[in-house]
Amino acid sequence: MNDSTRIGRPGTGISRRSFLGGALGATAAAAVVAGTAASARADDLAGAGDAKRPIPPSGIGMHLYTMRGPLAQDFEGTLAQLAAIGYATVGVSGRHGHDAAQIRGMLDRTGLKAVLEHVGYGTIANGGWQQALEDVRTLGGKWIVIPSLPGSMLNPAGYREAARAFNEAGLAAREAGLKLLFHNHEPDHRVVQGELLYDILLNETDPALVGFELDLYWAAKGGADPARLFQEHPRRFPALHVKDMAPNGDFADVGSGVLDFAAMFQSARRGGVKQWLVEHDRPADAFQTARNSYAHLAALRF
Repeated sequence: MNDSTRIGRPGTGISRRSFLGGALGATAAAAVVAGTAASARADDLAGAGDAKRPIPPSGIGMHLYTMRGPLAQDFEGTLAQLAAIGYATVGVSGRHGHDAAQIRGMLDRTGLKAVLEHVGYGTIANGGWQQALEDVRTLGGKWIVIPSLPGSMLNPAGYREAARAFNEAGLAAREAGLKLLFHNHEPDHRVVQGELLYDILLNETDPALVGFELDLYWAAKGGADPARLFQEHPRRFPALHVKDMAPNGDFADVGSGVLDFAAMFQSARRGGVKQWLVEHDRPADAFQTARNSYAHLAALRF
């Protein structure tokens, strides 16, 4: 894909309410970040004349939702193949009949490290939060991730309720040596009753207790500009879902679509990014997706 067609080039961030026209939405609007955000960008790009940097090998991971088909057939064998491709880490999403200790054993045997696990929002209120925290510790992870909010909460009052719940659950997570993250989807970037829902979570959660696992595909599809989020909310995005977008708006292997990851990642250090986790929601061939996506991220320089 020619760079001129990619979304997220420097200085052409996607506005909140526009997306590529037709199937893809409207063209990304120019993003000029002033004041402290501009200073932050300058800091991030200091030494821009130096050689561009790669993603650290220890930071390239696979979100296991991508591999759910193979995992259901052979969990440990799938992990071994991911390690052979070059992946260092995984995000756990679905255990396929195994408990946390069993998965940890398979990870240790294959040389992979779990950095996080997705846990349903209801776990916070149903009495299962402490066990969920202990399971993430058993897996060896750093972060416990709420992957979405119930549809009934997709309004400002619901997001304020979620922010309060996240702060409380985040305190318990910190006491367990972990951190709570929230994973976004397209609806999180909507304006409802005059308020941008994602901003409610960003502004009304304690940065010391709550961070974000930013899904780059859903952020772009919702009209957000990941690079600008990194600049304006420093150190709040320790993990990413690196998911590409096909020209028709569907999912694509990383590097084969229209998202300009190099442009987004110029501000990744400012955003606090530590993990770049590949994801594809509907891969035709999960292992081929894993190979293609790893090759692109390993070669990427920004």
